[in-house]
Amino acid sequence: MGESFQKLNLTNAYLFAAAMQDEEICRNVLEIALNKRISRVKAHVEQVLFLDSEFKSVRFDVYASDEEEVSYDVEMQNDDTKNLPKRCRYYQAELDVTSLRPGEDYQQLKPGYIIFICSFDPFGKGRCQYVFEEYCKEADIPLGDETQKIFFNTNGTDTENVTPELLHLFEYLKQSTEEVAVRHQDEKILKIHERVKYLKRDRKLEAGYMTMEEYIHQEAERRAKLMAESMAESMAESMAESMAKSMAESMAESMAASRVAQNILALLEDLGTLPDQTKERIAKEQNEDVLSAWLKIAARADSIEEFQSKM
Repeated sequence: MGESFQKLNLTNAYLFAAAMQDEEICRNVLEIALNKRISRVKAHVEQVLFLDSEFKSVRFDVYASDEEEVSYDVEMQNDDTKNLPKRCRYYQAELDVTSLRPGEDYQQLKPGYIIFICSFDPFGKGRCQYVFEEYCKEADIPLGDETQKIFFNTNGTDTENVTPELLHLFEYLKQSTEEVAVRHQDEKILKIHERVKYLKRDRKLEAGYMTMEEYIHQEAERRAKLMAESMAESMAESMAESMAKSMAESMAESMAASRVAQNILALLEDLGTLPDQTKERIAKEQNEDVLSAWLKIAARADSIEEFQSKM
């Protein structure tokens, strides 16, 4: 079961993308990350949901541009997918295609930054940041294509080589609490925290997170069902095929129902103490339509009593 929405830290890609849609917050994060003044940005978030072999990858790209016509692509990355360099290449191509109008000269291409904020060390050197630019190998001449690929490692150890403000941001990303936000009295971090507190009170945003989590788990259960059915087919030589498939489907359906029930209980934990009788009723329910309806009620309810009256 996914983490409770109220307990998410800003390293969570969903919450990070929601916060970065606020253009002032986006500007503050970019200023801290790049250690430069940015006058104003326009930001939007593009969500791409995809599942890897372990059913756990969700990508939220934050696209931004500033008044100097610089483009930024920022992504929070928690899983080491081993493909970040090639993804940088693809993302840069996306930025270039969208920034150059038909008939314009290549000189009109905007400068671009591809930025990954990683909760792991993408290159294993212990650094807080890795900045890549195009250079000539023989003469150390910059290519001058005005692009950078930057990887931040929130657990880096060379802290003397980065700004204190960046370290404060790393600290807050990993533990997005009031205590950490006020610890250094950093104006930008405090503004980010105020936005995070506001977002965590947004029930629609919370419902969207739970829906996303449910989708991921349902997809995992669907794949598990396919695997179980495949196993059942191989067992058909020694047992009746219909019996094997029935067992696989029953097992998968039970797992799916249990997952939704856990999501409901996680939502209700934030509203108060749930009576044992209601907990038991939710846990025993196997009808997927009923559970889906209860999940929606739980996401919108403001109290345990309201949930119980509507369920």
